[in-house]
Amino acid sequence: MPEAPAPHHTRTIRDAAGLAAAGLVPAAAVPGLEAVQARYSIAVTPAMAALIDAADPADPIAAQYIPRAEELVTAPHEVLDPTADEPFTPLPGVVHRYPDRALLKPLLACPVYCRFCFRREVVGPDGGLLTEAALEAALAWFERTPDVREVILTGGDPLILSPRRLGAILARLAAIPHVEILRIHSRVPVADPARVTAALAEALATEKPLYLCVHANHAREFSADAATALRRLTQAGVVLLGQSVLLRGVNDSAEALEDLFRAMLRHRVKPYYLHQLDHAPGTARFEVPPEEGRALLRQLRHRVTGLAWPTYVQERPGGAGKVPLGPVWDVG
Repeated sequence: MPEAPAPHHTRTIRDAAGLAAAGLVPAAAVPGLEAVQARYSIAVTPAMAALIDAADPADPIAAQYIPRAEELVTAPHEVLDPTADEPFTPLPGVVHRYPDRALLKPLLACPVYCRFCFRREVVGPDGGLLTEAALEAALAWFERTPDVREVILTGGDPLILSPRRLGAILARLAAIPHVEILRIHSRVPVADPARVTAALAEALATEKPLYLCVHANHAREFSADAATALRRLTQAGVVLLGQSVLLRGVNDSAEALEDLFRAMLRHRVKPYYLHQLDHAPGTARFEVPPEEGRALLRQLRHRVTGLAWPTYVQERPGGAGKVPLGPVWDVG
């Protein structure tokens, strides 16, 4: 008999019971996952649910989004704020770690909640928006801080803001004389591509250069709907960069990384960063040691074009910023 078609999900799944009802976890797992849900948010969009092969216990899409009970176990090396945003937060919504650039976090909600997220302690549906007063204070900070030449919108996911609100924020930032570059980091184009409407693309059409870093970790995330969303963005003049996290069970092979980087390039996304996993609580199962990451990249060096080559980086402890991890090449 032919296999039954995968169930079609029309709403984002937000709890353990919903995952079980969709056939994405066994019913017996629900009590344990409800304990996880009490601490860390769950969200699996219809677009991502459609890509999950529920019959494959090692499915790389499921690994990123489906919670597991071991998330409640914190390893000794894991910390609540692995990137140390807090010491570099001069006021709510702003992180100023590097002299010439700063983060603006207008909200702490996302369309999906990645199980390896370094902000998993703070993001969730209750993260909400900055208040109007807090957003105004943050924008005023950028206006009076001339050393900042690049503003990076992150969160949460800025592309789940309404086009009107996002457009207003970008217009305000673009009008600051010393701000030269705008950048947005987002999962939306692959995780919830229906949000990339003509109105959203229009909101991103700024006078100043705007770079959109698309977070994707596996080639299968570049679905037909994601391709449509990415094409709409490039047609609006948005420059697309790719960022990924090296994850055990998702992309920890040369073949998986090659497929991912080639998929990005096919959709006009330049691979930019490959991140070493940040040590957020309950994420140890995703850890790939840096020496293994370097070995994987060495395998790729003569298999892919330089266009497909990201910088492999790791956050230093205490908020000291990113450093390249290599690999180091013998040119003798």
